[in-house]
Amino acid sequence: MIRPPSRVPTLILACSAAALAGCATPRPVAPPPPAATVTVTNCGVSATFPSPAKRMFVNDGNMISIALALGATDQVAAISSLEADAPMLRRHYGPGLDRLTVAAPRQPARETVLAARPDVMVAGWNYGYNEATGLTPDSLRADGIAPYILTESCRQRAGQRARGIVEPWTAVRDDLTNLGAITGRQQRAAELNADIDRRRRALREAPAPTRPVTVFLFDSGTDTVFTSGRFGGPEAIITAAGAHSATTDIADTWTRVSWERVVASRPDAFAFVDYPPQSFADKVALLRSRDGVKDLPAITQGRFLNLSYSMWTSGPLNIDAAEQLRKALESWGLAPPSAITPPFDDRLNR
Repeated sequence: MIRPPSRVPTLILACSAAALAGCATPRPVAPPPPAATVTVTNCGVSATFPSPAKRMFVNDGNMISIALALGATDQVAAISSLEADAPMLRRHYGPGLDRLTVAAPRQPARETVLAARPDVMVAGWNYGYNEATGLTPDSLRADGIAPYILTESCRQRAGQRARGIVEPWTAVRDDLTNLGAITGRQQRAAELNADIDRRRRALREAPAPTRPVTVFLFDSGTDTVFTSGRFGGPEAIITAAGAHSATTDIADTWTRVSWERVVASRPDAFAFVDYPPQSFADKVALLRSRDGVKDLPAITQGRFLNLSYSMWTSGPLNIDAAEQLRKALESWGLAPPSAITPPFDDRLNR
C-alpha cells in the first residue's frame, strides 16, 4: 500500500558575480529543508502527497474523526461539514476538535478551500467532491493541492456514479494506513487498525443470534428512501454486529430505494443516521405514517437505533457503531447476551 518516502534534494550553488571568472570550486549555500513526499494507492492508482502534510483541509465528520484518531489536529488548516457531530467527536477524542478552524458549516465551495491554502484535501465523491461545484480532485491538482479520496467513495468506473471498490472494513483500513503515512503517523495508524481488528474479533466470537436478523439502515426518506449498499460503512457495521443488512445486494455505497423495498425486506430493526435537516422524530413519524411500513414489527415494537452521521459513514468510529448495534440487538432479544462492552454510549433520542 505505502511506498517508501522519496526526498527531493535542492542544491544551490553560489558564487559572487565579481569573482565568477576565478571561481573554480563553488561553495554550496545551505539548502532549504528538503520536500518529503509519500506515494500511496488511492482508489486503485498511485498518488503522491507531501509528507508529513502540514495544512490539510478535511471535509465531513467521518474524515475529521480520522484526523482526530491519528492525533493530527496540528496538521489541519481547516474543516467543513461538521454538522451536529461535534458532541460525539469530543466524547471520543477530547477537546482537540475545538482547536480546529471551521471554514464552512456544510459542503465547502472551491473558493473556501483555496482560501485555507491547504497542501492536502481529504474528502470524497459526494463527501465534498462534486463536478457540479467544481471542487474535484482534478481541479485541486491544477491548483497545486494534493487531493485524497475517501476509499469508500471511490468510483467503480470513471464517469459513473456508483461507488465502492473494496469491502468496507478494507476501506477503513486503507484510509487509516494511507492518511497515517501522509501525516507521518504510521505507528498510530497501525495501532488503530490493530484495535479495530481486536474488537471485530470479539464481535465474531460473541454468541450468534438463533435466527437471521435483518437491519434496515435508514438515512432519510421522502418519496424514496436513502440507504446504504454493500460497499458502505453500514454493511460493515451491521455484519460485524451479527445481523444482515437489508440492502446488502446493492453494489453501491449510498443509494436510494423504494418504499416497497423497505416493506419487502421485513427488517427486525431500523438503524438511523442522525444529521440535519430530517430529525429522528421526523423519520420515525414518517415510518409510522406509511402504509405497509407502519405495521412492521420493528416499527410497532420500536426497535430503533439512532447514531451520529460520523459513526455510520466510513471511518474508525464504525467499530463503535458495530458494538453499540450489537448491544441494541441484545436488548431487543434478537441476539444472546455477550461480553461486548462499548467504551461509550452514543445513542441519540432514546
